[in-house]
Amino acid sequence: MGRSRRNRKELQGLEITAIAAEGRGLGRQEGKVVFVDYGIPGDVVDVRLTKNKKDYAEGNITNLVSPSELRQESFCELFGLCGGCRWQHISYEQQISYKHNIVEESFRRIGKLTDYELQPILGCSLTRGYRNKMEYTFSNQCWLTEEQIKSGAEIDRRAVGFHVSGQARRVINIEKCYLQDDFGNKIRNSIYEFSTANDISFYDHYNHEGFLRNLILRNTTLGEIMLLLCVGSNDQEWIDIIMNFVQERFPELTSINYVVNEKLNDTIYDLEVVNFAGKDHIIEQLGDIKYRIGPKSFFQTNSHQAKNLFDLIVEYAAIESTDLVYDLYCGIGSIGLYVAHLAKEVVGVETVPEAIEDAKLNMNLNGIVNTKFHAGSSERLLSNEFLNENGRPDIVITDPPRAGMHKDVVEFLLRAEPKKIVYVSCNPVTQARDIQLLQEKYTLVKARPVDMFPHTYHVENVALLVRK
Repeated sequence: MGRSRRNRKELQGLEITAIAAEGRGLGRQEGKVVFVDYGIPGDVVDVRLTKNKKDYAEGNITNLVSPSELRQESFCELFGLCGGCRWQHISYEQQISYKHNIVEESFRRIGKLTDYELQPILGCSLTRGYRNKMEYTFSNQCWLTEEQIKSGAEIDRRAVGFHVSGQARRVINIEKCYLQDDFGNKIRNSIYEFSTANDISFYDHYNHEGFLRNLILRNTTLGEIMLLLCVGSNDQEWIDIIMNFVQERFPELTSINYVVNEKLNDTIYDLEVVNFAGKDHIIEQLGDIKYRIGPKSFFQTNSHQAKNLFDLIVEYAAIESTDLVYDLYCGIGSIGLYVAHLAKEVVGVETVPEAIEDAKLNMNLNGIVNTKFHAGSSERLLSNEFLNENGRPDIVITDPPRAGMHKDVVEFLLRAEPKKIVYVSCNPVTQARDIQLLQEKYTLVKARPVDMFPHTYHVENVALLVRK
């Protein structure tokens, strides 16, 4: 049998000396590295270990013996419980400094990359209310804080909020979230109050039953707002009741939708979304380009910073009017359409067929005629035959998922030999790995981190590679 929690080892007086992977503090004791959630350099802490391996350990702070001078008060009362903003206790200036260092260290350690220009991180001017998409979870067994338990008061166990950090089935009720504008809080709280007053069941994540499952809210800089309610059963009477309430209570909503999800998982991409009222999409605009965003569309979740990111890509790519541009992992064509006016032609590739359909709709929405989009995984589509059909690219813009590019895509780029590759990544570790492989024919010239998600350890990074 495994060791009980009460028997887990504790470390006393551990000094945190650095920030490590996933934003955790790093200390060293008893000859091993210790990763500590919510620790920051300068802290001296007592730690209860949750994992104790030969070469490293992981743990949680049980006592803040001596706080770092870098610590600050968090602005959210749920900080440390909610799994969202893990860096609220660090000043924003220090956050972006750490993110810059994460990129530099990843490139040096993983890619052995040192001979390039690492430009200053591009910080975010809006550090609260910056997200254009939020997803909340309903639960009939909300997580109780220690204060709530000690109070002995009777508490309504229904909740709509976020999963507790490290607890896949536990949900903590949220009254105010700072990540989206306050209109989202009003919608979520109103649905909670209406549902509890009318005894509408919240989802049971252990027995997989209950009506209300998830709430997704999206907004745009143009003031358009989309609501998508995920319910656990096809009970049309209750669907109509709550949808009519939402429509009457919030006439400002541009798009009101629902989806019936009777599966064991929360994925909705294989389910039909029903448009209950308003349009079946909302419109975002970055620069001169408008984007049609549906309930399932992927789009950068920080619209304000997305424009700065796209402008940096344009700067690095330096596209000429005769250039053929490949846009790999193109999603709904957001980057490809943004740069299309500069190029001779843009060819986009994306795994998700629905995203390609969105890309084509967005192409028509903007009257763009020099773009082509192909549905299929990059590692399967990109071949000599693809080159013959679409032409050899002058410039490649690639924005893969966190896992980075498939090795077959890297090999394709080495064969295709575009004069420039602009590599956009949300994971500098896999980005560094791929760039190292590309060094056979390419030189890393410069890179610049871009902060898309304040108060988290996540960082975007743009790198320019030029053919040798």
